[in-house]
Amino acid sequence: MDTNGMIGIGKDALMGTYAQYPVVLAGGEGRRVRDLAGKTYLDLVAGIAVNILGYHDPGLSAALHGVIDGGLLHCSNLYWNPYAIRAAERLKRLSSLSRVFFCNSGTEANEAALKLVRKYGASKAEGRTEVITMQQSFHGRTYGALSATGQPKYQEPFKPMLGGFFYAPFNDIEGVKALIGPKTCAIFVEAVQGEGGVIPATTTFLRQLRTLCDDHDILLVCDEVQCGMGRTGYPFAFQKSGISCDVMTLAKGLGGGVPIGATLVAEKLAHVLVPGDHGATFGGNLLACAAADHVLSRLEEGELIEHVRKVSAHLVKRLQEMQSEFPRIEEIRGEGLMLGIRMTDPVRPLIEACMDEGLLIANAGAHVLRMVPPLTITVDEIDEAIMILRKVFSSAFS
Repeated sequence: MDTNGMIGIGKDALMGTYAQYPVVLAGGEGRRVRDLAGKTYLDLVAGIAVNILGYHDPGLSAALHGVIDGGLLHCSNLYWNPYAIRAAERLKRLSSLSRVFFCNSGTEANEAALKLVRKYGASKAEGRTEVITMQQSFHGRTYGALSATGQPKYQEPFKPMLGGFFYAPFNDIEGVKALIGPKTCAIFVEAVQGEGGVIPATTTFLRQLRTLCDDHDILLVCDEVQCGMGRTGYPFAFQKSGISCDVMTLAKGLGGGVPIGATLVAEKLAHVLVPGDHGATFGGNLLACAAADHVLSRLEEGELIEHVRKVSAHLVKRLQEMQSEFPRIEEIRGEGLMLGIRMTDPVRPLIEACMDEGLLIANAGAHVLRMVPPLTITVDEIDEAIMILRKVFSSAFS
């Protein structure tokens, strides 16, 4: 069936919850994906920061085949399985946190974190249940995670939101202090805001948050769903600032393309949730955890992290050269291989033009081009992407 025919069936069968481009992706190799018509694209989107090892990675494929060939894809959390245990151990080593809860997505990881911090806070004499998050943050689309998200545009159609959430200006410690009250139990922060426009938290701000939480007996929750898993040149983005967190949430790149999320906690929170408090039928699934175990092994080895730092420096340099050439580029921002190009103009036409030229790139809001490629992208592939971007920009802004 041709592309138009397949898309037509999709429109009749699937809910219209996404503003999709008229492309049907059917395969991939390395850092390139292939559509139904056979056209290939250099991919700077990676499933929105998910496919961190690229496509058809031999190690990841072998890990998944190992589970499939064993015949047991799922056993439920009534029983232990070795893949979940190994992946949890790797997460502990990489993060220095104490316990892991596996789920299926970032929004589920944040839901688990919200339940945990509120249960912990409710045990205090003050009965603490209030949560501070950041303006322009994004924590997910289920009701708890959506209530924590500091962007009214996502919340408006689904009000009323859950109560007890307050939104502080990002990178403004005085704004955070102004919202702290006797019932504050936790502060949520992304070390790099993704959906908010690829905006990094400053090292000073993260360190100030850590001190503030310590001074007020408040839990610090780092949402690393998009910025974690090596993307910023560290296993987890908060680590660049040298701080510790009490809770961390993960998903996206954790499974290298297989759906999995995780909530990690420090030792003092290890026993807050007890049997019956929380769960996920597919959490800790054998296939997903085998994928996570392999991805985490690559981060532990260290070579992938060093590669991210090297190619990121090259990409930033090339983007800065473009900025000097094209005045409509207002800012290059981000960390590692999570970068944003802030434009004076809406970026959707640029995305479509790049697609025509064989390059996939995403947006983060109306005016920001977002680059979150597979972490295995090469210097030559970056140069190829820059060549296409320059061609598109030259045509659009001539």
